[in-house]
Amino acid sequence: MSTDLHTTMDPTKMGVGRSIAVLTSGGDAQGMNAAVRATVRVGLYTGAKVFFVHEGGTVIGSARCKDFMCREGRMKAACNLVKLGITNLCVIGGDGSLTGANQFRTDWGGLLADLVKDGKITQEEAKKSSHLNIVGMVGSIDNDFCGTDMTIGTDSALHRIIEVVDAITTTAQSHQRTFILEVMGRHCGYLALVSALSCGADWVFIPEMPPDDGWENHLCRRLADQRSRGSRLNVIIVAEGAITRDGKAITSDQIKKLVTERLGFDTRTTILGHVQRGGTPSAFDRVLGSRMGVEAVMALLEATPDTPACVVSLSGNQAVRLPLMECVQVTKDVTAAMASGRFEDAVKLRGKSFANNWNTYKLLAHINPPDVKSNINVAVMNIGAPCAGMNAAVRAAVRMGIIEGHSMFAVYEGFDGLAQGQIEPISWNTVSGWTGKGGSMLGTKRTLPGKLLEKITLNIAKFNIHALVIIGGFEAYVGGLELLQAREQYEELCIPFVVIPATVSNNVPGSDFSIGADTALNTITTTCDRIKQSAAGTKRRVFIVETMGGYCGYLATMAGLAAGADAAYIYEDKFSIKDLTANVAHLVQKMKTTVKRGLILRNENCNANYTTEFLFNLYSEEGKGIFDCRLNVLGHMQQGGTPTPFDRNFGTKMGAKSILWLTDKLKECCRHGRIFANTSNSACVLGMRKRGLTFQAIADLKDDTDFEHRIPKTQWWLKIRPIMKILAKYDIKLDTSEHVDMEHVLSKKGNHWK
Repeated sequence: MSTDLHTTMDPTKMGVGRSIAVLTSGGDAQGMNAAVRATVRVGLYTGAKVFFVHEGGTVIGSARCKDFMCREGRMKAACNLVKLGITNLCVIGGDGSLTGANQFRTDWGGLLADLVKDGKITQEEAKKSSHLNIVGMVGSIDNDFCGTDMTIGTDSALHRIIEVVDAITTTAQSHQRTFILEVMGRHCGYLALVSALSCGADWVFIPEMPPDDGWENHLCRRLADQRSRGSRLNVIIVAEGAITRDGKAITSDQIKKLVTERLGFDTRTTILGHVQRGGTPSAFDRVLGSRMGVEAVMALLEATPDTPACVVSLSGNQAVRLPLMECVQVTKDVTAAMASGRFEDAVKLRGKSFANNWNTYKLLAHINPPDVKSNINVAVMNIGAPCAGMNAAVRAAVRMGIIEGHSMFAVYEGFDGLAQGQIEPISWNTVSGWTGKGGSMLGTKRTLPGKLLEKITLNIAKFNIHALVIIGGFEAYVGGLELLQAREQYEELCIPFVVIPATVSNNVPGSDFSIGADTALNTITTTCDRIKQSAAGTKRRVFIVETMGGYCGYLATMAGLAAGADAAYIYEDKFSIKDLTANVAHLVQKMKTTVKRGLILRNENCNANYTTEFLFNLYSEEGKGIFDCRLNVLGHMQQGGTPTPFDRNFGTKMGAKSILWLTDKLKECCRHGRIFANTSNSACVLGMRKRGLTFQAIADLKDDTDFEHRIPKTQWWLKIRPIMKILAKYDIKLDTSEHVDMEHVLSKKGNHWK
């Protein structure tokens, strides 16, 4: 559909006269309900009629339907849809469900012809329903569908797994035990792989990449080596579909027998099973399900008879549409590659994200330094407020540096420590177990380097530091700019350095996400769930909740979307007393429905006059006799806790990638055995931009920075704020001018990612 048509179309009229049915099929996955909710509410927003297909867990029921596999069953389904005037189908499920849906669409014309022939429907009814549009959303905890970085439910399943790993870790350390943890993934090792990466497991077994022959000896050597280095526990993660190179199953019991008999270690096995499917969805899955639901409705209403059935996917941070059967084909190609022993191909076909996870895990899992040292000294430091995931980034940077042959140094207490000489060598074993620890093990302060440059340069020279990894929030970014500007005055600062964004506020220019923001978002979302639940027996109550973020409204907005808030007040989206009045009126109307609770989020610095206390007093006064109010300021609990799987994985990838970049940059900057880096591209921010991790010169980001309010001038998440308002049933306009075009999974050369 052309952009011109988009800009002239009223989104509230797009679905008028159309009917949409939504169904969930296959195994249930956390986040499916968020996708259903978004599909229904956005469908209604566009003027369409929306239907549930029950048993189609989720709110509407999820099932694997045998009847649908035969033509007679599909004829019944077609008849039901035609009678209701439904020609748009949104299917949430795995590859089997989506393949069945595509077959249904392919057979549609023939099914209608047979129904007319059998007298089940009239010719007129067949004509009105001559074409069936299908859009899929992938709901699967295994993340086994090619074409999307994350399927709905995967992040929540990782939360369940990591919760168990963290609990096991404490008991295993107490008794010096080896724990074998079996996770789901009959044909896909994503859960096992990312869990291993997120907890620093000693070994992982996945079906896509079986261990080499003789793995039993290698595994026992590795476990024994870890114990000899002082480790009190070993963790082995096994995907349920793990196999040997010749296709034989590798079971948890088999591994336990091996470790017990060969090493004599006290070994325990835990099989997680269906606990991975249960529980409340993570904030990521709620937001993902909501975003995918909105995109699915748009894709259905924009489809023409020539548009192939598509699946709404996630690529990096972007919602994309891909031809459904291309994705199904690549998914089948992975299975075929594994069956024929082409395991390298299987990993590649899983996509870049999977391959990057595998390569990062292989590098960081076990010490394997080169024979020749690089004679390079790299220092790692934390700047600004502490956040969950910082330690994972430090661990990855330290270990990757050692693998590259560098000598790694830890700088304690930020730029203050760099100025005062609080610098020590840091080893492989020092950072063991850091992935799952919250806060900052190195210590961190908000002090900027500007007034400490003399002392900082003396210590850089004294410790012969050749490169810096600066992990932190807005202070890390500003500190990096100050170091860059001081290069003209101090030659010692002519060394390459990289800033890794790590802050709950998610306000560092150059990155869509910061390490720590996901953990904070989950803390807020979980707390909001509990707050709302506290009113389950109390009718007509509105909660006002204040979140962190400085002037950045990311946490308030995303938590509002994840927790189903009625409003989220932020600095970037200006509001007046008229808006506040409208919000109160909206809640008054809501109290007349079956849902008699309200949730209002306020970013801490959204408005100097409309304070949290002011909002509480306003809502309390205007809601007298209709609802009462409660005030909650979440405070520093948002910075604490153990990091989520996302932040552990993100921090690990960022730390590892920063060292690889510095290693290449050091080679570029070496002249006659001396490091001299004075170009702007030798001082970068490593950030997630749309579809991948990119390095951007820190100097180039100045123009996109609001230094007064410590936020980037352009922020991607502002574009999805209207979704929260639409899902809260506000009458607003959704900007449909920026639409998503259909992309392709396969290149022209065959089954390889573009």
